[in-house]
Amino acid sequence: MNSFQNLLLLQNLYRLKALGFEYSDSFSINRASSNEKPSNLDELTKNIASCHLCDLNKSRRQSMSGHGNPNADVMIIDYMVSMSDDSTNSYYSGRSGEMLKDMIENVLKLKVEDVYFTHAIKCKPLNSNIASSSEWDSCKSYLFAQIEFVKPKVVVTLGKDAYAKVTSEEENFGSVRGHVVDFKEYKLVPIFHPNHLLRNPDDKKIAFNDLKIIKSCL
Repeated sequence: MNSFQNLLLLQNLYRLKALGFEYSDSFSINRASSNEKPSNLDELTKNIASCHLCDLNKSRRQSMSGHGNPNADVMIIDYMVSMSDDSTNSYYSGRSGEMLKDMIENVLKLKVEDVYFTHAIKCKPLNSNIASSSEWDSCKSYLFAQIEFVKPKVVVTLGKDAYAKVTSEEENFGSVRGHVVDFKEYKLVPIFHPNHLLRNPDDKKIAFNDLKIIKSCL
């Protein structure tokens, strides 16, 4: 690797460090222009697209940073990229994606382009289909930076796993689902994942009421 490639690698490492990632720094170079945080969502998206911090880069087709309005009032966070999402490069793929579209358009009365949709873990998991804690550790600074850039009126987490990762609360999804939770300076509403509703259609009435709570926050 030549010196120019080394410099590009080090600049990327310092950008990641500014986002909150930790690594052992044994180099001494001029950091004046290389240790700044991304200044906007577009710059952050480029960092995510070129991320190789964990082994998920070996199995993905692409990293999926997010989709929608960068100034959205509603930010929806799924837990992880599905195989269908990854293979189609679509944020609303399969039956689950179609249901989520219906929830946004028919109940919240928004277009999918009006919301900002992202994943807690930006790449498709390996064959186990279960993301590891280290993979979340590699992604979480990206997610929290996205929230800070978008500054939504309400953050919506889809399912127990997304809620647990975003809030670090592992046990109480059942008691907070459908309620407005204080999360930093934001309102957060955990709801059922569309996959849950496909398996448990009787819970659609509950989900409808939860979406009305979200709408009341706008």
